[in-house]
Amino acid sequence: MFRLRDDLAIVNTVDFFTPIVDDPYTFGQIAAANALSDVYAMGGEPTTALNIVGFPRGKLDLEILTDIIRGGSERVRAAGAVVIGGHSIIDEELKYGMAVTGVIHPDRVVRNIGVQPGDALVLTKPLGTGIITTGLKRRKASPASVRAAVASMVRLNDTASALMRTFPVHACSDVTGFGLLGHAFEMASGSGVTIVLEAKALPLLPGVRRLAQQGCLTGGCRRNRDYLRNKTFIDPKIPADLLEVALDPQTSGGLLIALPAERADAFVEDLHAKGIEATRRVGYATAAEVVSVRLV
Repeated sequence: MFRLRDDLAIVNTVDFFTPIVDDPYTFGQIAAANALSDVYAMGGEPTTALNIVGFPRGKLDLEILTDIIRGGSERVRAAGAVVIGGHSIIDEELKYGMAVTGVIHPDRVVRNIGVQPGDALVLTKPLGTGIITTGLKRRKASPASVRAAVASMVRLNDTASALMRTFPVHACSDVTGFGLLGHAFEMASGSGVTIVLEAKALPLLPGVRRLAQQGCLTGGCRRNRDYLRNKTFIDPKIPADLLEVALDPQTSGGLLIALPAERADAFVEDLHAKGIEATRRVGYATAAEVVSVRLV
């Protein structure tokens, strides 16, 4: 955050990655939605975006790049922001993303720390995008699973962010590369609490558990497991495939929001009424224990 005046600050974020779906336009949409998400997680409103492109000269038709940028621009317009330029380089592998600037009141920034004992944890999108896109690459994911994952990744977190600003939210993180367990760990350790996630309450994309059972896991999932091995408690009764989903790196994932338990049901109901149907109350915070996160 950079304060411009007492009542106005800007927030900046950047993200880019290689294609995770086959259609260039859809890839552009997903990459833009993912880049915009950090601004929404802070409670900000996106204003401008810059394209970031790595393109393999002579290997791909330039129409592919045109479609990617067109998809990204569509999501930025949907966010009420404007693409004002960008930069491209020649790269061996195609990459695309955005640097996004948003505005926010400096006293109303929502951070990923500040969770309080007794808070409820609410998640606004289903889990499993990394596993499903890996399954797509291996030709194991069903069309229904891919459609659901794409719809989730393309969807902006704008509605959840706007509603969040009307509730007494204590902390928020968008769920991306560290997976649900990793981002919950960041929130809990930075707040001095333990977050308890309830496995049976987690919203899941269709078919994701079957794909996890078939081994459609990303390298990021393995890295998340190794990093969190001594920092989390996993109930031995949790099925292995469901644990993999909780570790799965997400692209354009949902918001993980901590707020007073007595307001959580109303928050979930309001999001459902606004069409964010995957939203679930997925856990709660307690006073700090030996580990920062428990999956039970």
